[in-house]
Amino acid sequence: MLYRSRLLLSFALACSLGLAQPPQGPPQPQVQSPQLLEGGRVAFRILAPKASEVRLIGTDIPGNQKGAPLARAENGVWEVVLGPIEPGSYRYFFLVDGVPVIDPRNPVTSESNNNSWSLVHMPGAAFMDTADVPHGAVAEVTYYSSVLKRFRRMHIYTPPGYELGSGRYPVFYLLHGAGDSDNSWSTVGRAGFILDNLIAAKKAKPMIVVMPAGHTSRAPRMPGSQAADEFPQEFMQDILPYVEKHYRVIADRAHRAIAGLSMGGAHTLNIAIPNLSRFGYIGVFSSGIFGIVPRPNMPPQKGPSWEERNKAALENAKARQGLKVFWFATGSQDFLVETSRATVALFKKYGFPAEYKETGGAHTWIVWRNYLNEFAAKLF
Repeated sequence: MLYRSRLLLSFALACSLGLAQPPQGPPQPQVQSPQLLEGGRVAFRILAPKASEVRLIGTDIPGNQKGAPLARAENGVWEVVLGPIEPGSYRYFFLVDGVPVIDPRNPVTSESNNNSWSLVHMPGAAFMDTADVPHGAVAEVTYYSSVLKRFRRMHIYTPPGYELGSGRYPVFYLLHGAGDSDNSWSTVGRAGFILDNLIAAKKAKPMIVVMPAGHTSRAPRMPGSQAADEFPQEFMQDILPYVEKHYRVIADRAHRAIAGLSMGGAHTLNIAIPNLSRFGYIGVFSSGIFGIVPRPNMPPQKGPSWEERNKAALENAKARQGLKVFWFATGSQDFLVETSRATVALFKKYGFPAEYKETGGAHTWIVWRNYLNEFAAKLF
């Protein structure tokens, strides 16, 4: 009798809880975003029934530098169709009544130093598409920075077969630009897929690719700032030793490369030139020596110039002899194109084997992925 009473009490309680739940609202519209359409077009959508204005921000998307307005349907879904868009990966977010919002229907994201972006990939470029080839792995690696006195993160690509083998590999340090993070090259930059495809086609040697965080603070570095940049010191004191201790790399000059885009290109020069005997391959994408060409609205440089500070390294003919590749590439519409040209001229003045390639394009990931594909094929 007691058992039956408990059953009846449990049933009554369940019924009362069910009746106590609030009534469900009307079903929400089903939203797909982004949606790849025919002809290289992409539809972006967001449900925002109470919004008065929505724009799509994605500065790498050609023709979208100022953002594209979305149109509102009666069901509260906003939509814009862009294209045709060239194959590649593109970052974007919605500006909903002035508030930045990542796409709630898209789980694929890419990080910058201070924010996240939604990410869409338009297939069609074989060198960076996901292909039926052996794939390496990209790991998030936490390390302690003795220079910055805190834990930091970097991304590291290991080639196919690394986990199952015992051999040692050359190492390539790949640096990002201003505003971005150690996540950027492996997401919007497609670095892992580019290396997978190059290695599978035997156009590049299997290598380890280290993608560290070039910003040492979340605070933006002001243009023309005279404050010392801590990253080159951290790179030499913490990042390089960590990689050579924890990964099976060939730790000599002939098997060590470094390259970077924009701010990362300046970091590359600030790291590699004073330590030229340690790097056999140097790449500079859309960059050069910052301040070598005066720019409007920029404060004048104080103290010795970059050339004066690095005079001994520039004049070291013996160190130059072991430099196998010194490669620059910049788009002709890039705001730093004159900086790149002047930097290449300076190095040639000192006898460096600087090679300069000027392409179409501006200061965007559209050109940087291509530069990585070309530079990585020159290594080792």
